[in-house]
Order: sequence, then structure tokens, then C-alpha cells
Amino acid sequence: MVELLGPAEIRALAAELDVRPTKKLGQNFVHDPNTVRRIVELASVTEDDVVLEVGPGLGSLTLGLLATGARVVAVEIDPKLAARLPETVAERGAEAAGRLTVVGADALRVKDADLPGEPTALVANLPYNVAVPVVLHLLAEVPSLASGLVMVQTEVAERMAAGPGSRIYGVPSVKLAWYGPARKVAAVPRSVFWPVPNVDSALVAFERAATPASEDRDGLFSLVDAAFSQRRKTLRAALAGWAGSAERAGELLTAAGVDPKTRGEQLDVHAFARIAARARVHH
Repeated sequence: MVELLGPAEIRALAAELDVRPTKKLGQNFVHDPNTVRRIVELASVTEDDVVLEVGPGLGSLTLGLLATGARVVAVEIDPKLAARLPETVAERGAEAAGRLTVVGADALRVKDADLPGEPTALVANLPYNVAVPVVLHLLAEVPSLASGLVMVQTEVAERMAAGPGSRIYGVPSVKLAWYGPARKVAAVPRSVFWPVPNVDSALVAFERAATPASEDRDGLFSLVDAAFSQRRKTLRAALAGWAGSAERAGELLTAAGVDPKTRGEQLDVHAFARIAARARVHH
């Protein structure tokens, strides 16, 4: 049996470690066991999984993940928190302690080789200011990751899961779609966090598709960056710098079956992949 952390235990741990959650790092600790159980359930974690958790903090979610029988690889940048986590697990679920590995590292820089056991799922309460870069970095770096469920700020969740034509569809939406589908699955009330954040949170689920939209990820991503760098412009104008000239951009767009007067937010990842493929053929 693994015992989850409640509000009193979270505060006691924070006091013991002299941890004051900071706005700068976007730290908010989940102190509600029911929320932890719900996240684990929505992530469909089983004992066959190796779960990658980013920013485990005081261990609320870590304990919930270990309770499923899964192995957990927790990436924690704060040395104090990283050192305490195995102790917390040993105190609250002795049999689970052997299934936890803590990696002291920055999730934005961690390499696949630093992570034991080929993680299959990313489940994390992500610091709000780096949520999208962390998800994209880990999908690029850890090929064994097949799915994920992350808690992020609601606006970020909506942007990650947005489809073409929506006002919030943009670079994160397209880049995440390159790996596979993403969707917002649930809202998380502010009251389950300590301290109570001044933003709403939501859970986003994503999975890696069997085949990406194109082979050339870097080429596609640089095209997407260019297409959204000047949102109000037509693609012919927005891609002028990327293609070498507006005229050349127009030719590539037409060859890819895209109206040069279209704007970036109207295209799905497959349309961007066709444009990138045309550019490669012509180089």
C-alpha cells in the first residue's frame, strides 16, 4: 500500500525542507489525494509502464503513480527536493521505493541516455512557464514515450490541443500535432493546490502517432515558426524570408496545393508538411 499526501503532510514536508513555492518556478503543489488519483486514472497508467514524471516536487503525484505498480523516473531540478523524494516514498510505501529512480536534472536539457528503463508515458504537473518546451523536448529526445498526460495552465492546454481555424491555434498546436493528437481532457480546480494559483489548470492528453506528418521535423518546424511569426500576414508574405522571396514562397505554396493568400492558422500539420516537402524538392 502507498499512502498519498494530504494538505497537512505537504505543509510539514515543505516546512522541513524550508521550501517556499515560488511564482518564478511556477511551483504549486497538489495537496488533494482525489485529484492525484484522478490524474493517474486519466493517464491510464498500469504496472507495465515506466512513467516519466517532471518536477515531482514533494511527491504527491509520484506516490499516486507508484501506487499503480508502475516504475517511475522522476526528473527534479531542485537538489533538496530530489534528495527527499526517495525518503518520502520509503516512508509512505516501502515496497514502492525500489520502483522509483530520481534523476537530478533540468527537464529542458535532460537526454534520453540519462533516463533509465525506456519511459513509456509522461505524467506531470508541469511548471507553467516551460510546459510546452518541456513536452516538445521530451517527445523529441525520448523516442520510447508513447503517450502523456500533463497538467498545465488552462490557456496553455487549449493552445496545445487547438485545431486549425481557431484563434489560439499556433506554433505549439502544430508542433505537438506533428507527433500525434492532443486533447484537453479535464479542468482542475484551483483549490487542490498549495499555494492556490491565480490561474486555472487543465489536463492535456497526447499520444505519439505511428507515423509523423513528415520525415523532416526540423525543416517543418522552421517553416511553422516562420508561418506564425507574423500572424496577420498571408502565407506568401509571412514565408518570404523563409523561402528567399515572396514570389518563391507563392510558388512553393501553389505547388503544395495551398492558396498563397491563406494564413498560417488555417492549415493543419499535413498541409505544412506538404509545403516543407516542396521546399526540400526545390533546394
